[in-house]
Amino acid sequence: MMMEEPRMVFMCLLILATFQQVVVSDEHQPLSKVAIHNIISELDQNAYVKANPNVLGLKGQNTEWVTLQYYNPKPTMDDWIGVFSPANFSASTCPAENQFTSPPLFCSSAPIKYQYANFSSPNYKKSGKGYLKLQLINQRSDFSFALFTGGLTNPKLVTVSNKVSFSNPNAPVYPRLAQGKTWDEMTVTWTSGYGINEAEAFVEWGPKGGKFIQSPAGTLTFDRNTMCGAPARTVGWRDPGFIHTGFLKELWPNKVYIYKLGHKLFNGTIIWSEQYQFKSPPFPGQNSVQRVVIFGDMGKAEADGSNEYNNFQPGSLNTTKQIIQDLNDIDIVFHIGDLCYANGYLSQWDQFTAQIEPIASAVPYMTASGNHERDWPGSGSFYGSMDSGGECGVLAQSMYSIDYGMFRFCIAHTELDWRKGTEQYEFIEKCLSTVDRQKQPWLIFLAHRVLGYSSAGFYAAEGSFEEPMGREDLQVLWQKYKVDIAFYGHVHNYERTCPIYQNICTNKEKNNYIGNLNGTIHVVVGGGGASLAEFAPINTKWSIFKDHDFGFVKLTAFDHSNLLFEYKKSSDGQVYDSFKISRDYRDILACNASDRFNINSQLEHLQAKYVGTGHADLNRFEWAVNIQRDSYASYIGHYPLLAYFAIAENESIGRERYTFMQKMLLPCGLPPEREED
Repeated sequence: MMMEEPRMVFMCLLILATFQQVVVSDEHQPLSKVAIHNIISELDQNAYVKANPNVLGLKGQNTEWVTLQYYNPKPTMDDWIGVFSPANFSASTCPAENQFTSPPLFCSSAPIKYQYANFSSPNYKKSGKGYLKLQLINQRSDFSFALFTGGLTNPKLVTVSNKVSFSNPNAPVYPRLAQGKTWDEMTVTWTSGYGINEAEAFVEWGPKGGKFIQSPAGTLTFDRNTMCGAPARTVGWRDPGFIHTGFLKELWPNKVYIYKLGHKLFNGTIIWSEQYQFKSPPFPGQNSVQRVVIFGDMGKAEADGSNEYNNFQPGSLNTTKQIIQDLNDIDIVFHIGDLCYANGYLSQWDQFTAQIEPIASAVPYMTASGNHERDWPGSGSFYGSMDSGGECGVLAQSMYSIDYGMFRFCIAHTELDWRKGTEQYEFIEKCLSTVDRQKQPWLIFLAHRVLGYSSAGFYAAEGSFEEPMGREDLQVLWQKYKVDIAFYGHVHNYERTCPIYQNICTNKEKNNYIGNLNGTIHVVVGGGGASLAEFAPINTKWSIFKDHDFGFVKLTAFDHSNLLFEYKKSSDGQVYDSFKISRDYRDILACNASDRFNINSQLEHLQAKYVGTGHADLNRFEWAVNIQRDSYASYIGHYPLLAYFAIAENESIGRERYTFMQKMLLPCGLPPEREED
């Protein structure tokens, strides 16, 4: 009894430490630290902020650096610079969140970024003078820079700079490619300041060196009232502009296409974007090298170092950088949830799309929905948390399947119910069951939350190694349809399991798999950029490789029989974990060794022992069941046969005996109805 008490204390401390880690690793949006409703005006005529240059993007660029020089006669270590857009940030009306609250005295939306005044000026506290370089992107409005004292929690406005703007704030920017509903369709989505009452949006595109055509694009937007709650409806709100989507159809496989975005104003003037290019997807089942990058929870970060709070998303820029450097050897990207962590501060979506533009404008950038895009109480999400900051899936929500060459990808939506009997469960089964493994031998399942296996500390604290009710229903589908690999985000680290089914490794190999896996390999790849999550201090038999670092996975299918898996760190792009799968697609379609042996045994029964025999009331189904059970019973009773199957399937004899007993005892499906005489 004395030994049990320290053990219980240790477990309580472990759970408490794990809980504390969760709070740190999933910290709130940095802009939420700015108490915008507490701003008061303490303008000082002697203070100033000067921004240079006044006009940005004169050469057509959508990203540019601005230099700030500022002075505060009464400097403190808590002084900070806020970047506001629109520039006249205190002029708009600030509505109350509901009838029980009043709007603030000083009305403003949150800044789009901030930085402390002494960031690059160590003598600021003594001299009151500072110097700062900030990076701005084109976000459909002008900018101003405000100097505050009093820190983030009690901000006092000291002075405001001159206005700065891009030469054309409404220009089409940040195209994002995605594969369409069919393999030969590509969609391109972008943002601009032109609505349908001002211009006609279109895409001009065509094969490299060929004839170009123009395809019209749809235009959508949304307003503050479509958001579910604060801060998205209040201080986090910023006009999203207009979102346009064009459809490029009937593409030839593996061909380079050129495209650019256009807006035809009603006076006949055309506003163009810069020119981009992409390579069209391969034909379904095409036997060629195909390369896929997968990661989750990347977020966005600022190249100028602004908006950093508690090391919020330190790996984001490195992950982006490494993928850009390897872009010539990447065909498609999957970002499986928790995209930018805007959490209701809508300006951050522009920042995110600008950060990924070099990737998303060149290869399909496919996404999945995470808790930070969807979850909000009473909005229909499976979880009742407030992680989306009131966005509740308006900006990003998805559940779909695509075929890309030799791959079939099934992308689930973990913020909606996935359990048996739900619409999503039916979707997942349809996606897995309808794949033609002769054309798409590599079957991949993707989701944000961990529906499979993870050694994360917060899961262990809950008494599981998965999302509650995660795999209980789905593992039957993964096993039945022989899913090769399942990927998850949500947990901010990297972990790979053995091929597994019902908590038991089905293959002892770790790096070079030959033939059927007999289970599914589960991979957590949530180290895209957001601050890292700790592993539980428990070593499970199914966990093969863990890494508490930022990184992403690259899959390379060389042909229908060979797949290479590589985990790369974002810090250097080097491979730290890998494995290969080598098999013929027939291995997926065929039975395993024991099943084939059983079929041969049944044929012998049919040809010899049971020919012309049987009870008059015994139908053919019951007859076949008896044959099957008799065959498996004979295997269990013969040690040499068990040893043969153990060698053939790389399993232990005990495991083979258990498997045969299961097959012997379980019914072979529903019996057919008796034939009427």
